[in-house]
Amino acid sequence: MRLRVAAVTAALLTASAAGVGISQAHGPDHERAEPSPTQQRLDFAEIAAAAAGRSTAGPSKFARCVNGMAAETYPCKRVTMLSRVGLHRLGLSFANDMWGWTDRKTGKDYAIVGGIEGTTFVDISRPRHPDVIGKLPSHTYLGNEYWRDIKVRGTYAYVVSEHTQHGMQVFDLRELRGVRGTPSTTTAPITLPEAAHYDRFNDAHNLAINRRSGYAYVVGSDTCRGGLHMVDISTPEQPRFAGCWSNDGYFHDTRCVNYHGPDPDYAGREICVSANANFTRHGYDSSVSIVDVTDKANPVRVANVSYPRSGYSHHGWLTPGHRYYLHGDEFDEQTYGINTRTRIWDMRDLDAPRLIGHYDYGTRSVDHNLYIEGDRAYASNYTSGLRVLDTSRVAKGELREVGFFDVRPENNRPVYKGTWSNFPFFSRERIVGVTSMDRGLFVLRPHR
Repeated sequence: MRLRVAAVTAALLTASAAGVGISQAHGPDHERAEPSPTQQRLDFAEIAAAAAGRSTAGPSKFARCVNGMAAETYPCKRVTMLSRVGLHRLGLSFANDMWGWTDRKTGKDYAIVGGIEGTTFVDISRPRHPDVIGKLPSHTYLGNEYWRDIKVRGTYAYVVSEHTQHGMQVFDLRELRGVRGTPSTTTAPITLPEAAHYDRFNDAHNLAINRRSGYAYVVGSDTCRGGLHMVDISTPEQPRFAGCWSNDGYFHDTRCVNYHGPDPDYAGREICVSANANFTRHGYDSSVSIVDVTDKANPVRVANVSYPRSGYSHHGWLTPGHRYYLHGDEFDEQTYGINTRTRIWDMRDLDAPRLIGHYDYGTRSVDHNLYIEGDRAYASNYTSGLRVLDTSRVAKGELREVGFFDVRPENNRPVYKGTWSNFPFFSRERIVGVTSMDRGLFVLRPHR
């Protein structure tokens, strides 16, 4: 692991010295100065190389937010730290995406944390005393990529990665029942087995699952031009290819639902709303795409809408009634020198979605993943950490920050360090898991 990380870091630093980093776009908008993905890899490599040589230090016990600080380390507002699990204990050198699972039979909550080496499962049923159960190793390690994504349906987790020849792993979550981790913070997690593997694509950036329909939607793969690669997972250990949508090119993320929003034309249809970003000679062509995937063999474009001051259309989430879509752009802060921004789309007419407003945070950090639970949105914004937003006035194009917890207190600069993602859907009230690339898993409780 350390040799692989060191080699990647050296290669990236050489590329940086050769002038690969910020590239000037040559399109008509001369305000643009688009960040290169090379800078992102440099930041990631620096974190992984540092973690390979040491266990990340920092407070890990219960700490209230007092006078704007938790454990005299983490800037905060109305969020309590219940616990933290460091990278070494997770068996990872770099933490990226996460998801969660509630076992309906036992009532236990599990945080599922991705990293370079694989996927680690943590029992957080006692949020102040998390228990690292085990790790599902990566299917391959070819390419030493930093991206991994996990989603859950029923009692199975599905994992994709940008590692070469990784495909999609299927893990039976029932393997976790009755298993307890080691109390030692220095012992590596036990190894957990794959239940099945899907190999109809090589590598992929992300996936979404529509739990109601029983389909997984893989995006950013080497198939379907990076668009929707659809997989029937109704029989979990026998996933089957179901269809492809390639007409819009590369999707970085998607949200697929059985639509129950206000547009009667699509009532009951299966709809995917996606962050669409294609590289052109002028930079990235970014938009929000809507596709009707009810008929997997014949998906239909509903809309594809661009937006002003775009950098790289990255991620978004629908509000509970499917009326609005909160959308993040990963490069706009660096491209235009603006503060962290979340865009608000009115989706009441799916054929003609409208951008009705945006919320600018009081930081310059880059926004990453955002999820909505009830009237709260939970945004993981790299160096400024978890931000909690009140969405009660979203119909007016307004959001309001009501809390935060900064997992990277060093700074709020627009670089690719800090938090990657979060999961606010655990059965235990107001428990939010947050991943930090260099500090591991935080278990937090936002106040009401």
